[in-house]
Amino acid sequence: MPKMLETSYIWKNKEIIPWNEAKIHVMTHALHYGSAVFEGILCRMTNKGPAIFRLKDHVKRLFNSAKIYKMEIPYTEEEISQAIIELVKINKIPDVYIRPIVFRGYKELGVNPLNCPVEVVIGAIKYVEYLSGADEGIKVCISTWRRPPSTSFPSIAKDAGKYALGQLIKMEAIERGFVEAIALTVEGNISEGSGENIFVVSNQVLYTPPISDGILPGITRDSVIIIAKELGIEVKEMSIPRSFLETADEVFFTGTWAGITPIVAIENVKIGDGKIGPITKEIRAVYDEIRFARSKKHMEWLTFIQF
Repeated sequence: MPKMLETSYIWKNKEIIPWNEAKIHVMTHALHYGSAVFEGILCRMTNKGPAIFRLKDHVKRLFNSAKIYKMEIPYTEEEISQAIIELVKINKIPDVYIRPIVFRGYKELGVNPLNCPVEVVIGAIKYVEYLSGADEGIKVCISTWRRPPSTSFPSIAKDAGKYALGQLIKMEAIERGFVEAIALTVEGNISEGSGENIFVVSNQVLYTPPISDGILPGITRDSVIIIAKELGIEVKEMSIPRSFLETADEVFFTGTWAGITPIVAIENVKIGDGKIGPITKEIRAVYDEIRFARSKKHMEWLTFIQF
């Protein structure tokens, strides 16, 4: 990570420590077996000061992910939420990407993790754009890697292990000259990107894959569904065949870090007229109004910070 993205402090097991002192043992269980769950949370400067977007929902998902992997977090949801707030305050940077991670620490090796201690670390880096060219739209490919079914892997948990597959998807896209890739299910339906959910617009209807198609139930995805319904846009959660993309009017990714990113071409085939579509533009405008506190809509999604 470029040094310019570093902040000053890390929260580790209830202590605020300097960035460079945040260390773990090389035999940590999570390092060897991927026994970790995490969240990605954004704090951005708004019209009313710095605000964390949907903090409560992110922390709830962190605890749910840990529960699935039988990791008992030694703090309450409120304590973790307050720790995140305090970390943002002490770093005194309004625009940051926050990364809480719960992992199995060092005690012994072996696939069975239950004897290893559960540790919690919260870090933050300065905010930068995640997907290059996101404002105008990006070109993506279809990955040759497939998302496993939810019966084989708990897709509703945001665990470190599944992002090994995400890395393969991302690297393949970059090697082929694309910004990102769309992964399919083993049945050949649309699943998600390397770390983003996906929406498809066809005949004024907004489609998105269901949780059963191996996707993470994203917080931004949920926000988009709520916003779309409030705008009177019909939303259908259903399995989407690969061929559906060929005639789509609009396609876009969603994610905490990715925001709402239009997809203007897939495998070098234009989507619509090759520009951000009207429904994508409308939803993104409302989403930005909410997260930057430019309207009074969904103020409950924002946790304001005072430095």
